[in-house]
Order: sequence, then C-alpha cells, then structure tokens
Amino acid sequence: MHEYSIVQALLDQCESYAKVNDAEKITRVEIKVGVMSGVEPHLLSTAFETFREHTLCDSAELVVHIQPIVVTCRSCHATNALERAHYCCPECESTDVRVDEGEDLLLMRLEME
Repeated sequence: MHEYSIVQALLDQCESYAKVNDAEKITRVEIKVGVMSGVEPHLLSTAFETFREHTLCDSAELVVHIQPIVVTCRSCHATNALERAHYCCPECESTDVRVDEGEDLLLMRLEME
C-alpha cells in the first residue's frame, strides 16, 4: 500500500514548512487528491492517523478534497470536468484532450501555531 510512503512524505513536507515558519504545531492539513492519482483517500486518511503520532501533525485535522478529472479539448477548446475516466470531450466527442487536473496529489494548505 503506497499510501504509507505518500503520508510519510506529506508529514515530512508539513514539518519542513512548520520549521521554516517557526511553528510549534500543525492543526490542519488540507490536500487535494485527484480521482486518477492512484491514491485511495480512505487509505490515505487511515495512514495519516497512524503515522502522525510524535510529529508536529500529532493532533492535526486532515481535510481531503477530491479533484475530478478536468480536460480541455484540443479540437473545440472546451474545458470540462469528467465524472469518470473516459477521456472524451463531452462537447464534440473528440478523444484529443489534454488532462488539466485530476491526476495529482497536492498539499493545498497548512494551519500552524
């Protein structure tokens, strides 16, 4: 389960930001998980709860925002959010689309004290 290594990298990143900002505690961690990122949000949350002990995130709330797939059609230039991984423009049905969002896992916001 690669969510454990992802959470460890996330915790390291959070602690790095906290140290740069002279924070003693992180109270909230907000992330955005793309539906095509390969990350299971529930498993990620469970791993976060497990591995946050003895870190600056020890009592932090994890907020997960799910990012749908957003594509831009290279044929008609329409931008659409897709409800499923069917890489086809809903406007003109072209399969020549660019994926703009939905494949990443991003740290969006930290609240620190």
